[in-house]
Amino acid sequence: MTPILDLRSVSAGYGPFHALFDVSLSVQPGEAVALLGANGVGKTTVARVATGLIAPSEGSVWVNGTEMTGAATFRFARAGVAHAPEGRSVFATLSVEENLRLSFRQSKGRRGVAPALDQAFTQFPSLARRRRMLAGDLSGGEQRMLSMARVLVEAPRLLVADELSLGLAPIIVDEIYNDLARLRSEGTALLIVEQQISHALALCDRVVLLEHGTVIWEGPTEDAEARVVAKIFDHAAGEEPPA
Repeated sequence: MTPILDLRSVSAGYGPFHALFDVSLSVQPGEAVALLGANGVGKTTVARVATGLIAPSEGSVWVNGTEMTGAATFRFARAGVAHAPEGRSVFATLSVEENLRLSFRQSKGRRGVAPALDQAFTQFPSLARRRRMLAGDLSGGEQRMLSMARVLVEAPRLLVADELSLGLAPIIVDEIYNDLARLRSEGTALLIVEQQISHALALCDRVVLLEHGTVIWEGPTEDAEARVVAKIFDHAAGEEPPA
């Protein structure tokens, strides 16, 4: 089976700063893969390479069997790769509905806006109740939902989701991961980039563990938890690891 995403010996960085070193990972159609590691190990850089935001300095990026190394971001989007970046990623001075209209107009054309809005507001009722509110006045969790709604309605072939749980209340994180599970059940493959591990392990088939910009372990989820906890968390003697 041809992977929907295949990073081959990728190195990348920002100017003189090198963030990734010879990273290889793949995601099969319909598969959910968790990319885990402590803060600052290069997870977000992997997400940016996988969606065309950063071109690798070495190695290659393949999508659906086609090499996309150095291709413009819109080509990744046209190939069915969507990116839910870390942070809130909304236009604060536009309303909730205007944020969605702008996104859907670009991806679906004028005729596709109305049905996409209906779908977004059905999936996210709290956004429907706030459709006229400025996005900058939403709570952090609501802004994250708005950012996610723009992506989830697209039903991409692959969703690269970067630190979705960052700074959110547990109940909001639960809702977001429920949406990811639904999206996966509809056929979308997932690359989940996370620092918190419990939700990612519950959703994903396979884990890739990153440390200092390098893949140090890869394997099935059932074999991953002890390794991930030991690598990500530095515990004092006798301290219990987080759930």
